[in-house]
Amino acid sequence: MASITVTRKSQSFVTPAAPASAETLELSAIDRVPGLRHTVRSLHVFRQGGCRADSCARPADVIRTALSRALVEYPAFAGRFVGGSAAAGEACVACTGDGAWFLEAAADCRLDDVNGLDYPLMVCEEELLPAPEEGVDPTSIPVMMQVTEFTCGGFVVGLVAVHTLADGLGAAQFINAIAELARGLDKPKVAPVWDRAVIPNPPKLPPGPPPSFQSFGFQHFVTDVSSDRITQIKAEYFEAVGQYCSTFDVAIAKVWQARTRAIKYSPEAQVHLCFFANTRHLLTQVLAKEGGFYGNCFYPVTVTATAEDVATAGLLGVIRMIRDGKAGLPLEFAKWASGDVEVDPYQLKFEHNVLFVSDWTRLGFFEVDYGWGAPSHIIPFTYADYMAVAVLGAPPTPAKGTRIMTQCVEEKHLKEFRDEMKGFF
Repeated sequence: MASITVTRKSQSFVTPAAPASAETLELSAIDRVPGLRHTVRSLHVFRQGGCRADSCARPADVIRTALSRALVEYPAFAGRFVGGSAAAGEACVACTGDGAWFLEAAADCRLDDVNGLDYPLMVCEEELLPAPEEGVDPTSIPVMMQVTEFTCGGFVVGLVAVHTLADGLGAAQFINAIAELARGLDKPKVAPVWDRAVIPNPPKLPPGPPPSFQSFGFQHFVTDVSSDRITQIKAEYFEAVGQYCSTFDVAIAKVWQARTRAIKYSPEAQVHLCFFANTRHLLTQVLAKEGGFYGNCFYPVTVTATAEDVATAGLLGVIRMIRDGKAGLPLEFAKWASGDVEVDPYQLKFEHNVLFVSDWTRLGFFEVDYGWGAPSHIIPFTYADYMAVAVLGAPPTPAKGTRIMTQCVEEKHLKEFRDEMKGFF
């Protein structure tokens, strides 16, 4: 790391700009999945700084004030998790108005001095991400933010949010609401909808064995793929199959195949790909037609094949496996919603042969604008030692294409995995 100093200048709870309702909100069956009581961490880099058209207010001041106003619209983010009501018997959210944890910091350099926070990071992420006071459980505070201002006028927003309250789309909706208020709007463009009771609540299944959290020592690897290469593969798939595929399908198919080839699982071994598919479109009869629902509304889609099939199939064949998995979503979600499953699909298994993937490009974070323009770069930290992960993002502007961020192979397999990825893309 470079000899850069980040100084935290203030830290406090930002409370709603109007008194809290003091109501207690019940969470949905998906919100209450134990595995979601964890924090999702990310850095959002804004190169444009200095005076806005309307004022010369500093980003930290503008965002703090807007956060306070947004918490009036989203009181759960200013609340605290409590034991459930007698009816629910589960954790709920008390709208206490205790607030979101907010830190203001300053770095003694320009963003250019640290390569715009592109990989490899020249500033430790822990310096830029908010942390609670010592002894406080970070999962007890629904949202924490840190705004770090650089000498060039650019700034970085470090975001830590508890997954229990919102999925990626919901969290981005909340952050966009803060940004809209920061730009001077009277109200967020999208009115928030709580309405967790409309999410299916099937009978509980007996708990399975506790998940394993074995540390695998997976290594970090990042590569960028040009838009032209992705477009070429999409065209090849359409020509071969007569159907469209997405950037997600292309990129993730190659990661899954490259990982399987590099690790050299036995041919008959099963390998799994797991991603969390948005299910709002499957609940249009009960969700608000104007949108705004920001709770967890997804289903874990798992695609399973033998290692031999994934390793030896052409890439188009692996894409087809992923497309088939997506096609089964409506039926699988309906079966879960009606209680017609024997194994809880939300109880995940963190095993070596399971690759978890997520796509940050379509959540709404890249559209956030506090008044200084959209972010030039977003860095998600969705990694854990016990799970193989691949995340889709975007390279820093003005570059185009897709960034694939992985932590899914050990050191001994990294070279072959890297060669597989770079050789193809």
